Amino acid sequence: MTAEPQTSRRLTTGHIVFLIVAAAAPLSAMVGTVPLAFAIGTGAGVPAAFAFAGITLLCFSVGYAVSARRTGGSGGFYASVADGLGRPPAVGSGFIALLAYNCATVGLVGALGYFTQLVLAAHGLDLPWQLCAAVGLAAVAVLGYRDIAVSARVLAVLMVGEIGVLAALDVAILGRHGSSALPLDSFAPHTAIGPGLGVSLMFAFVSFIGFESAALYGQEAKDPRRSVPRATYVAVLLIAGFYALTSWAAVGALGTDAVRQTAGDRLGDLFFVLGADYLGDSGATVLQIMLCTSLFAATLALHSAANRYAQVLADDGLLPRRLAAVHPRYASPHRASVAQSVLSAVVVTGFALAGLDPYADLTTSMLGLGTLGIVVLQALAALAVLGLARKGVRANRWQGVVAPLLGLVGLTATVWLVVGNFDLLTGTHNALVSALPWTVPLVGLLGLGYGWWLRAARPRRYVRLTGSRPAAPAPAARRVPDLVTTR
Repeated sequence: MTAEPQTSRRLTTGHIVFLIVAAAAPLSAMVGTVPLAFAIGTGAGVPAAFAFAGITLLCFSVGYAVSARRTGGSGGFYASVADGLGRPPAVGSGFIALLAYNCATVGLVGALGYFTQLVLAAHGLDLPWQLCAAVGLAAVAVLGYRDIAVSARVLAVLMVGEIGVLAALDVAILGRHGSSALPLDSFAPHTAIGPGLGVSLMFAFVSFIGFESAALYGQEAKDPRRSVPRATYVAVLLIAGFYALTSWAAVGALGTDAVRQTAGDRLGDLFFVLGADYLGDSGATVLQIMLCTSLFAATLALHSAANRYAQVLADDGLLPRRLAAVHPRYASPHRASVAQSVLSAVVVTGFALAGLDPYADLTTSMLGLGTLGIVVLQALAALAVLGLARKGVRANRWQGVVAPLLGLVGLTATVWLVVGNFDLLTGTHNALVSALPWTVPLVGLLGLGYGWWLRAARPRRYVRLTGSRPAAPAPAARRVPDLVTTR
């Protein structure tokens, strides 16, 4: 096992919140998914879908906090699944996490290159998307290699700008329309659960992707047992409130009867049009710039999540152990970060050499697969919390049963919706892309089988999986005893 540098615990609750919110990319969600939800989902009822998704994920977070406190707030879903369901399922979930976060990161690199090229071209600077993606990935690689607190500070600045410009749009809409800017009809039953509900819920849930990543930073947090659950709660409330309010204000600006048609006509330009109308041309320009920084922030946040999963798995011998190394100065998983950067560069270069579209081919397929994998992980983590009850873990009924069960139901429904609407999510009917969802259970089953093989053939290695990672600044003897059983 790699020793934990004494200087590694630098993240506060606020730092972790910025890492989480950045991964969710609020502005990118507003520009990319909300117009689609308006057009082919429930229209004016989309704000209610965001509110429902937020409540469901808050229930998940209540249960997940029980697991996070037991595992010391580190190891992410890998440690949580091991705690509640055992090591073989944990190995499967670890491999799914590696697949999902790497695919999501690669997809965001493509989106960053694509939209940066469009924004620059709109202002008279014509550059290839490949160059834009390369510059963005290089910046992510540099920041990912360094101290995570540096990335957190960069993300804090970007998030303040991103949320600030959309907050300004909300205020401008409220100022022009008053109370009618927030029509109650959006939450009326006939609107909220009308035709297209499944599509709206799918887009609402996938817009939260990344909120669960707090538990990956437990080894770098100053007080992981408190800051990881707190950061998760704050991030869910912040993201849900922001999505619901901004989409609600957009409904008020467009009109409940016209929102579906207008969104269908404008799609990705919808919020830029609203920005120009309510904030002036300069406001639309700021929105365009902030879209690029939002995608950069999301790429950096998911890159950080991906390389920390690689570090955890390497630390347990499930990947080459060199990837578990911690930088002596930056206390970062620098080798895992370099490996993730190289992987992203290779995949993006492959798509570019094949002449494929950076958004229609690269982003939609990779981000779609990554999204599905992360939602599956969330559902497994909720199931793992329920599994703690059979181990005699004491928790009140709300935290230990009701909240995680509600989260599990909502997340299982989301998995079903994403698989059933994968063509819609990716924007293509290509047979190869449509088959991508099968990758998730295949990788999970391979990991499960490998975990069983380790239990039978390498029992000493097996018993060390997920059980000896430092959980907090407390003395090493204060490990959770349940994690070192031979399940």
